[in-house]
Amino acid sequence: TGSYALSNKIQAMILNTSDDPDFIRAKIGIFYTSIIAGCSCADDPSPVDENNEYCEVLCVINKKTAVTTVQLVKS
Repeated sequence: TGSYALSNKIQAMILNTSDDPDFIRAKIGIFYTSIIAGCSCADDPSPVDENNEYCEVLCVINKKTAVTTVQLVKS
């Protein structure tokens, strides 16, 4: 909804986990807030209200190196 994600009020919820000999996979839901960033002009009609947002990511963790990739998942 918004065009700028805020860094406060972030919460995560683990939706699903699995593993194999090499990797741990975790699908995580992320709740956050955003705003519609305007031009910062005095007569800017953009609202400054915060919007509740949600997305899902897949984290894949290498068990040997701990290197983690994060991929946005369509919910």
